[in-house]
Amino acid sequence: MKQENNLTEGNVFRVLLEFSIPFVIANVIQALYGAVDLLVIGKYCTPESVAAVSTGTQVTQIITSMITGLTLGGTIMVGKYTGMNAKEEVKKTIGTTLSIFGAAAVVLTVLMLFFTPAILRLLKTPEESFELAKLYVIICSCGILFICGYNAISAILRGYGDSKRPMMFIALACVLNIVGDVVLTGILGMGVAGVAIATIGSQAVSMICAIWYLNRNQFIFTFRFANLKIDQDKALELAKVGIPISLQECMVRLSFLYLTSVTNRLGVYAAAAVGVASKYDVFAMLPATSIAGALAAITAQNYGAGKPERAKRSLAAGLAFAVAASAVFWLWAQVSPQTMIGIFSDNQDIIAAGIPFFTSCSYDYLAVSFVFCLNGYLNGRSKTIFTMISCCFGALALRMPLIWLVYSRWPDNLFRIGTIAPLVSGFMACYTLIYVIYGFWKERNAGRVSKTG
Repeated sequence: MKQENNLTEGNVFRVLLEFSIPFVIANVIQALYGAVDLLVIGKYCTPESVAAVSTGTQVTQIITSMITGLTLGGTIMVGKYTGMNAKEEVKKTIGTTLSIFGAAAVVLTVLMLFFTPAILRLLKTPEESFELAKLYVIICSCGILFICGYNAISAILRGYGDSKRPMMFIALACVLNIVGDVVLTGILGMGVAGVAIATIGSQAVSMICAIWYLNRNQFIFTFRFANLKIDQDKALELAKVGIPISLQECMVRLSFLYLTSVTNRLGVYAAAAVGVASKYDVFAMLPATSIAGALAAITAQNYGAGKPERAKRSLAAGLAFAVAASAVFWLWAQVSPQTMIGIFSDNQDIIAAGIPFFTSCSYDYLAVSFVFCLNGYLNGRSKTIFTMISCCFGALALRMPLIWLVYSRWPDNLFRIGTIAPLVSGFMACYTLIYVIYGFWKERNAGRVSKTG
């Protein structure tokens, strides 16, 4: 099986689009998991069930964020060694990545089974939704191995220059998830348990099919237990690159969990409304998150191949595309937020609670596009310490204290609470852009010195 895309050659904008569009589609499909769960629950079940799945999804997303952060480290390493045309190093990286993720999946599963009730208590989950939320999270936690597996395989393929096959594997999982949701919840009446079982079942089938397909098509790495070996040097490099990305993802998710815990205190309708908004956050920010992931792979390959200027041009093209795409959702939220909420729930109390929140928080769709793309470029250059510090600062020193401050002064004002995310993202975009420009300046001066020397 040949490398799908050489990200170091050809027209920059064309390569970015060809590589990113399957990335975007894959992320849209992946986002449909939680969205379909909420749609089915909203159609067939009670507002308490909607609030339970909304809160439960917030918990499971922090696990997914941790996993995808680490797998992005694998993308960057595979991309770098692919750009260097070092095939044996690519194989060692893949074997190490898969082995580490297998062990991590077991540990995370055990931890979630023990600590789910305590986490839901910390989130101030409404009592009427607590048992349902616990059931949802525990069932989903039993599928962490499959989440790790197919995210790791997708990340490896993207680093290798292939964004189409991850899209195919995730599309399969999504179709199975939709069918499972409708059958288990809509027809068999299993409620929250039905959507959770459909989710982990579809992920399991997707991972198994991905392994079977790649082995049949002579991928650079053969998926066998004998090849699952941890190379110490690669493990250290993966930790150095991947852990900061994972930590920043978790801190951002933690800050949004804190928002969930605050809005849960306002009752079932506010909790459900913010849960619906979190689904749109995922979709509206998909162009930016997809471009960011693509930029990490493109930047890693091009710096590995000694082509930094090409990586910079890719960043400029990616920023333009991400902001333009996210603006569509921002405009929708400004013109007709009630129709956005109405897709997930026709309960008038949920719609009334959500309108002011959507109106203010939607500005984050624009601001965060800059943050994600700039961080994607920096991650591709292995500047993950900066992006980790930046995201942790934004989450812990800015977003969470501001949520507490606004809630303590205006406890029932979801509009003011919704303004916090875009304000923080805007500030983060400014100082990250300054850091990137400073890096450009240092590179240019270093190039001048080397020429004169």
